Amino acid sequence: MNDRPSRPSVLFVCVHNAGRSQMAAAFLEHLVGGRVDVRSAGSAPAATVNPAVVDAMREIGIDISAGTPKILTAQAVQASDVVITMGCGDACPVFPGKRYLDWQLDDPAGQGIDAVRTIRDAIEALVRALISEIAPG
Repeated sequence: MNDRPSRPSVLFVCVHNAGRSQMAAAFLEHLVGGRVDVRSAGSAPAATVNPAVVDAMREIGIDISAGTPKILTAQAVQASDVVITMGCGDACPVFPGKRYLDWQLDDPAGQGIDAVRTIRDAIEALVRALISEIAPG
């Protein structure tokens, strides 16, 4: 019998799962060392992760080049304790008992590296604040 409490689970959702949600998931995985189950998805996933996002994350030592956008499913939402949306609007299913946060962040699609860095740094700050709530220590 496992007496260890289950790990919190977080789902990051944006429209294309190619930028904001990929960065947020990568930061959470990088910073918590397996203390949290991390997922990301998009309501209309792109074919690939945004190359400017990959470059911006690589600059700070996090490689997301192997990431692939995934479709948002009701099962992913149901399996998550915290669902963080970033501009997906009404496309995100809502289930009772889940904690929902909406992070107002610019979409990095079509933006230059300087704008993507600003978004990346805002996401890192939000993720660090989230960690202090759900997985301190």
